[in-house]
Amino acid sequence: MEYNVIDADGHILEPPDLWEQYIDPKFREGCPKLVTAADGLEIFRVEHDDAIDLGRGKKRVSFGAVGAFGARDGTVSAKIPYTQGRKGGFDPHARIPDMDAEGIDAAFLYPSLGLFLGSMKDPEFAAAACRAYNRWLADYCRPYPERLFGAAMLPMQSVEAAVKEMQFAAKDLGFRAGFIRPNPYNGRSLHDPAYEPLWNAAEEMGFSMGIHGGSESGQVTLGMDRFTSGGAVRHCVAHTFEMMAAATSLIMCGVCDRHPRLKFAFLESGGGWMAGWLDRMDRHFDDKGMNDTRLTMRPSELFHRQCFISFEPVEKSLVLLADYIGSDNILWATDYPHLDGFPGAANMIKAMGMPPKTLSNVLAGGAKRYYNLH
Repeated sequence: MEYNVIDADGHILEPPDLWEQYIDPKFREGCPKLVTAADGLEIFRVEHDDAIDLGRGKKRVSFGAVGAFGARDGTVSAKIPYTQGRKGGFDPHARIPDMDAEGIDAAFLYPSLGLFLGSMKDPEFAAAACRAYNRWLADYCRPYPERLFGAAMLPMQSVEAAVKEMQFAAKDLGFRAGFIRPNPYNGRSLHDPAYEPLWNAAEEMGFSMGIHGGSESGQVTLGMDRFTSGGAVRHCVAHTFEMMAAATSLIMCGVCDRHPRLKFAFLESGGGWMAGWLDRMDRHFDDKGMNDTRLTMRPSELFHRQCFISFEPVEKSLVLLADYIGSDNILWATDYPHLDGFPGAANMIKAMGMPPKTLSNVLAGGAKRYYNLH
């Protein structure tokens, strides 16, 4: 199949009973679940216990207003029932006509409710939750193997479990990429030496890594201590601040330098900031009195070799920065079917007036290179 337009970061809507249906029976009690509170607000409940003994000291993290995940069409409100979200989020057969209407050849798929599973503390429970999600996602993609591609959720609470899940997802499910959040998992940042076995295995397998935030998640999130109110402000800050930190971890703290064949994508945080951030990292590398990074090449060179940044179709800076950043290092996304998604995204990008080669790279070339799609 020829791929000319690729949505590098679409989303699915998990069935409310996904984990009850797909998780190992050992973990079914207390597994992630969508519930309705007394006031009618839908809550995604993530429960775990460090000893997997739910009779002792059960812990809970809950997230409200999940109904709006699927409310891209019509009125945006936290009161919109989650199950009334866009049908294509739940059903691949309903998604394909939506993709056809927007001229999208392929979509790579990331979670909605599953964005919050990084809050789980227990490694074994987290691994079971990720395995359940990945099995369901493979079933969602299976009817359209040339058009729908899943990104595996990796249980970063345990490096050993993350490697195991990555190997399962690649070998048994056919996934080309994995998804991790930029936030620390159990106190570990992405440049923590403990993750080296994961980066080694991913590089050897040719398995790409998508870094994808999700606003406030129950994990430590930059800026939330300072911006304590205002949903728009907190959402704006959480995505981009965390992704800037992730880019710093992976590029300036040496992960990319040590793993030259490992590809990383920075998703759903805007893209324009990356140009200035690379310039700033380069400045500190070039200053011999300041450079203590031990990198073997400039951060911008590391980025161009193996990293990708996703621009939102409403970013006017894309037309100015595409070739400066590297048009084949750029991705774009619909964010379908979320309320802050972009109907008509591909046409919005085409209307920017980029040169044909640049436009071709932005619409599909970067995604094909990142996802190893040929």
